[in-house]
Amino acid sequence: MSLRLIPFANRFLALMLAASTALAQIPPPPPGPPPAPPPSANLPAFSQQELDQMLAPIALYPDPLLSQILMAATYSLEIVEAARWVSANPGLRGDDAVRAVAAQPWDPSVKSLVAFPQIVALMDQRLDWTQRLGNAVLTQQAQVMDTVQAMRRRANSAGNLRSSDQMRVEDQGGSFALEPVNPQLAYVPYYDPLTIYGPWWWPDYPPVYWPAWPGYYAGPGFPVGFAWSVGVPISAGFFFGAFDWHHRRFDVVNVNNFYYRPGRVNISPGPWQHDAEHRRGVPYHGEAVRQQYGRPVAPSVTGSRSEFRGRQSQFVEPPARPVVTVPAAPAARPQARVVAPERAPRAFEGIRAGGTQTREFSARGQASMQPHVAPAPRSAPTHAPPAGGGGRRR
Repeated sequence: MSLRLIPFANRFLALMLAASTALAQIPPPPPGPPPAPPPSANLPAFSQQELDQMLAPIALYPDPLLSQILMAATYSLEIVEAARWVSANPGLRGDDAVRAVAAQPWDPSVKSLVAFPQIVALMDQRLDWTQRLGNAVLTQQAQVMDTVQAMRRRANSAGNLRSSDQMRVEDQGGSFALEPVNPQLAYVPYYDPLTIYGPWWWPDYPPVYWPAWPGYYAGPGFPVGFAWSVGVPISAGFFFGAFDWHHRRFDVVNVNNFYYRPGRVNISPGPWQHDAEHRRGVPYHGEAVRQQYGRPVAPSVTGSRSEFRGRQSQFVEPPARPVVTVPAAPAARPQARVVAPERAPRAFEGIRAGGTQTREFSARGQASMQPHVAPAPRSAPTHAPPAGGGGRRR
């Protein structure tokens, strides 16, 4: 390097050193707010449209029965087992059926439903609906209760929610409670959700629908749109579940009936708690629920059902019991009408399965998309109605 350039190089190095020293003394900018989570992280598991769609066919059930249906829906694999038991014991219902499953390792809510074979069979046949219903209970219990009340208000506004011989309607300051009239006779209502609430308000989310069960009829004194079968005999205090509408939660109110044998939770009256042991490996829906109850790794419900179907070792056989013959109510064969099927694309949301399991779900979905031919209940027969009815409606 030329001697004449050395002074310039020294001054350049000095300037660079001074600049770097000044930059080092400048404090770093304060930390900004954390990045916002993706929009999907704050969304509920099910939209209001989906909750209306799945709750429509059962929102007008009596409170004790509805509460235990919703609890049992969180144990879908045990529902599958209970449906298999019901199919093998077609003559049992009511207390007799529940006593016969005393040795089964099921949650009390599942055991209670064998008293009503048509409900267990339906929840098994529409397993995708049952699983989504249970997931909604676990992730959005308060919103599920709000949805039930909103639908009852719609039915009331349409003039279709009134007390009858089977069910008493109580307006509790804006909340409608539906209670059995006779504590020793349980009635399961049937109604068409497309008409009972007035015009349906979500065209893209038609309500879940199924045709009336055999033996159901409509008659004088029944609210418009309702049909009933004969009452199911149960003991006083049969139901342990109830709704606390004020606090928007499910409660356990009776732990002293003959079949209530809780596990680690729900030992005493109070808010109902889901028992993860009875989930039996069915994956949970939603990160918060998975963190609360664990993240079991297991096949889907349908895959698990195919594994144990036909294996007697999955069940404890009850002692031999005499078959109870249920008197049949008058058959109803009026004109049929075709009801729009459920929205197919939403039938299996929330279910993660692949390969063979996906094909199984697809086959079931295609079958469920066929239009239902629903017999509208006919008027009550002129002779005396089936046993179990009370007086005229209030």
